[in-house]
Amino acid sequence: MKKRIIVAMLFIATTLSITAIAQAARVRVVHTRGNRVRVTVRPGFPIRRTLPEVVIRPGVAFRVAPRVYLAPVVFTAAVVASLPPASARAWSDTTTIEREDGWTEFAMNVDRRGSGMLLQIDKGTAQISFAEIVFENGDTQVVDFNDKTHARGIYSFLDFKDGRKVDHVRVVARADSELSEISMHLVS
Repeated sequence: MKKRIIVAMLFIATTLSITAIAQAARVRVVHTRGNRVRVTVRPGFPIRRTLPEVVIRPGVAFRVAPRVYLAPVVFTAAVVASLPPASARAWSDTTTIEREDGWTEFAMNVDRRGSGMLLQIDKGTAQISFAEIVFENGDTQVVDFNDKTHARGIYSFLDFKDGRKVDHVRVVARADSELSEISMHLVS
């Protein structure tokens, strides 16, 4: 009888210790999302609707702050058949946004001269509120997407034929699919 009790206690102790080891070996992934804040805009910002609360992605240090807002441009979703060759692109950058984050604000450091910008949405659809292009002299062009959802594709984003130097681009968007890649291309 005593042997059975001792065997049972040893069995229970062994089972509990194996369970504890198995739980300790599990990998736990913890996603830390930033705090939500209202989109910050400067006086004179041309969009007059309530802007969403966003998660701000850690970004780049800007050399130029918006000084003067030009008349806003409404995004027309003009599809481009394909990207120009790499030799015709002065700059490209890509950001991946996730549905879990909701509205996200991110910036891309350009610091290049070009004649236009292309927007590429890949790996899912994206809902975009606006994009802000800041030029080297502080002139700022806001492109209003009016919170519309756009499918995968390459779009003509903004043309500035005078070969202006773009300092940075700021975008407020959210992924409508699990994740979405948003790329910007500066055409030389």
